[in-house]
Amino acid sequence: MPKESQTTYTPFFKRVLAQKQGKIGLTLTIIVLLLAFCGPLLLPWATGNTATEFVAKPFSPHGLFGSDNLGRDVLSRFFAGGLTLIVYSVLATALGMILGAIIGMLAAYVGGTFDAIIMRLNDVILAVPQLVFALLAITVLGPQGWVLVTVIGVTHAPRIARVARSATLGVITEDYILAAEMYAMPRWKVLLRELLPNITGPLSVEAGLRLTYSIGYIASLSFLGLGLQPPAADWGLMINENRIALSIQPWGVLLPVIAIALLTIGTNLLADSFARATASTSVEAS
Repeated sequence: MPKESQTTYTPFFKRVLAQKQGKIGLTLTIIVLLLAFCGPLLLPWATGNTATEFVAKPFSPHGLFGSDNLGRDVLSRFFAGGLTLIVYSVLATALGMILGAIIGMLAAYVGGTFDAIIMRLNDVILAVPQLVFALLAITVLGPQGWVLVTVIGVTHAPRIARVARSATLGVITEDYILAAEMYAMPRWKVLLRELLPNITGPLSVEAGLRLTYSIGYIASLSFLGLGLQPPAADWGLMINENRIALSIQPWGVLLPVIAIALLTIGTNLLADSFARATASTSVEAS
């Protein structure tokens, strides 16, 4: 591994945090993450109710933010509804990153016919809109958590594979790769020890973008009734359940919408900061 890859890891994150948008994105993301992970722990003592308890008439001004379509406390539902969205989004993104990185690195490193076949299969999958593919799979297999994660992760993989392949093609001709091959290092070690650490910049940018898309897809599927099913608390499901009374009791919709919007904006700003930090690192290295 070249010495540059060992000495630029810490400055990379310093460059991200040195940017104003990086600080804002990190702050927004941390706020929503804390709310999603700590929210379920606050129930029921913070609101006096659980997420599934019936406390008043539907859409009545009960408590701080009123009740939802079935008379459950909106704030309690909101506190309990973010964890699943975050966990599913992270798992789907991680699955897509692992599959995409492996496919893209192998395609670039092996090359030839294998590369051509993999890239053409990628093009076929990319021709199908991600949300349409997810709707089809969930309709067939059912709205289960593992289906959501698997489908979204698999549909992310071709896009990530393209990024990984492009980044790998830029480093496979470096001297340290040739030296590793000359010493007959196993191919998997070359990929993991030499190639992967030197393409983490582009992959980290892509991970931020894919996480943003995962959040949007899972929230959209829940809104369409193909994500978590009632009586589970979920931000996307809350929007669907309470949209019929938006003019009467808007908080059942506004709270999850604001949280999802802040999380999406935060991850987008972080991804953009990663891209700028990666570009500045490349300029300095050259």
